[in-house]
Amino acid sequence: MAAALDVQVGGTHYKDMPIQPVEFIHRNGIGFCEGAAIKYLARWRAKGGLQDLRKARHFIDLLIEMEEQHPYGGADAGC
Repeated sequence: MAAALDVQVGGTHYKDMPIQPVEFIHRNGIGFCEGAAIKYLARWRAKGGLQDLRKARHFIDLLIEMEEQHPYGGADAGC
């Protein structure tokens, strides 16, 4: 059976990268919103174009709003 990082459903935009976003995100203990933004920023040229940049911005905006309401480390932190 192939390793999970060797399998990609729906293209090769992650497998073609020297370091896949999921590896970087996991190894650095990055949270959900930050990780989603990284994912979209890493692939925008190879897959979604401007739509991926807008998705990344959306996750950054979500993180900013949540941090303004509940600063990092708060019990109600969302992203």
